[in-house]
Amino acid sequence: MIINGEKLEFKELKFTDFLKQKGFKIEFIALELNGEIIPKSEFDNLILKENDKAEIVSFVGGG
Repeated sequence: MIINGEKLEFKELKFTDFLKQKGFKIEFIALELNGEIIPKSEFDNLILKENDKAEIVSFVGGG
């Protein structure tokens, strides 16, 4: 699978486990998976698979 341009060697990976591992906060991210925006309501049950391509966008406050 490829996440944010980085190739990862997993057959399957629970998305929320990946977020916790990388220190992402669910309330501040958006996910595009294989060209589709995935609603946050689906994150808990989402399993990333070997050929998936994901882009995670993290929102940062400031001014």
